[in-house]
This record gives sequence, C-alpha cells and structure tokens, in this order.
Amino acid sequence: MSTHVADRDVDVMEQRSRDARQGRRVRALMLVAAVLYVGVLLLAPLGGIVWSALKGGFGVVAHTLSQSDVVHAFVLTAIITLVTVAVTSVFGVAVAIVLARDQFPGKRLLSALVDLPLAVSPIIVGLMAVLLFGNGGWFEPWFTAHGIQIIGALPSMVLVTIFVSIPFVIREVVPVLEELGMEEEQAAWTLGASRLQTFFRVTLPNVRWGLLYGIALSTARALGEVGAVLIVSGLIQGQTETATLYVYRSFEQGQYAQGYVVALVLALISVGTLVAIEISKNRRLKEASE
Repeated sequence: MSTHVADRDVDVMEQRSRDARQGRRVRALMLVAAVLYVGVLLLAPLGGIVWSALKGGFGVVAHTLSQSDVVHAFVLTAIITLVTVAVTSVFGVAVAIVLARDQFPGKRLLSALVDLPLAVSPIIVGLMAVLLFGNGGWFEPWFTAHGIQIIGALPSMVLVTIFVSIPFVIREVVPVLEELGMEEEQAAWTLGASRLQTFFRVTLPNVRWGLLYGIALSTARALGEVGAVLIVSGLIQGQTETATLYVYRSFEQGQYAQGYVVALVLALISVGTLVAIEISKNRRLKEASE
C-alpha cells in the first residue's frame, strides 16, 4: 500500500514538473512574440525614422529646424496642441465623472458617442467641419457677418483636433473613478467639505495618473493629426501648415531629409511625454512604498 502511494506521489510530482516546464515554454514563446510584435511594428519604424533623419548629418537637422516655415509649423502645432489638451482635459474629466458617478437615461448613448471620434475617419471629420463652417455651410453666414474666418484658419484646425482627441482623457479616467468608488468623497462631504473642495483635494489627486496618461495620449494625437487638419487648413505654407502637414508637403515635394527630421522631432516629443509620465509614476510609487 505504501509503495503504491509513493508511486502515485512520484507521478504527481513528475506531472507538476512537466506542467511547470510547459508553462515556462509558453511564457517564453509569449515573450518572444511580444518582443517581435513591439520591435517590428513600433521600434523598427522609429529606428528607421531616426536613421533617415540623421544620415545626412547634424547639419541637415540644424538647417531644417532653423527654417522659418518649420519654426512656424512647430509654433502652430504647439498652439493647437495646448488648446486641445486644455479643452479635452477639463471637459474630459467632467464627462468621466458623469459617466462613472451618475445614472441617467441615455448614459449608454453618451458613452458610445464618446468613442465616435475613434470610429470616424479624420477625413470625414474635416468634411463635417467644412459642411458646418465652409462656404454655404450651416453656420458660415453668422461667422462671416462677424468677421470671423473658421475654415482655412486656426479655429477650424483647433476644432477638428479637439474632436479627434475627445475620447482619451475620458477613457483613461472613467475606469479609475469606477475602481476608486465614492467612499473617500463621501467621507469628505461628511466632514463638511464642499463639492468643489472634494474634487480638488480628493477626486483629482486620486485620478491624476489616469488624467496624465489621457493628456499624454491627447498630446500625441494632436501632434500627429493630419487628415482632418489637412481638409480644413487649406495647407497654406507658412500660415496654416502644422508640423505634420509640413512632413506631408515635404514628401510630396521630394524633400525627404527635412520631412524625416520634423517627423523625428514629433515622434520624440510623443514618446518622451509617455516615458516621462511612466518614470514619474514609478518614482512616486517607489517613494510611497518606502
């Protein structure tokens, strides 16, 4: 009897050992697949841009970045990005709180509408803006009567960029709010804090990392937007040409070196923003654990 039990224990141990080896092989295969996926689809193109931008030497980089058209394109891109991030952050947090905290008729519809910019092509977004504010558009007579130009000017470029960037802050903040619940907020109300005080002292600090990730994604989206801005801007060199539109025009005109340089700067800004947030988050978590 004891021999039978011992043999059964040995079989169980061997089976567990085989399962452990199989699990390690599966994890190794998944790791290799993940590295190849990220390397081929993300790192390889970025590396190609770096090589293409720098193969002409730093003189080409300095010359490109000193051109007035490039400087204006970056300034215009910065203005659009700052306005977009400000608007999508403020209203994004407000919408996220409504979706996470309130129950009301049409909540699912509102949640679905938040994702609409992800489903609609940027070209369609630009065409919708032209339909509303272009010649013969629904709102064009009013703006024209007040001397305000929308299409072919900064306002339309900001509007379409805000539209395509709407979901990011909301979709990053809503899960955080749902996970946190309302216990801390209710405790603050019980202690006499107003709704506004509770928001700035409790809610906002609790969702800060989700908000920062949403801001980073909105920044990257605003920096890289081409289709919608191309439709509404008129692509006027030195006036309504953003950095991405400069890259587009550079490749259209065969100025590949300059296009790669500007593309590299945009990529570094987007990647740098995400990396900075991740490093800051890890540092804060490490300090908190200590």
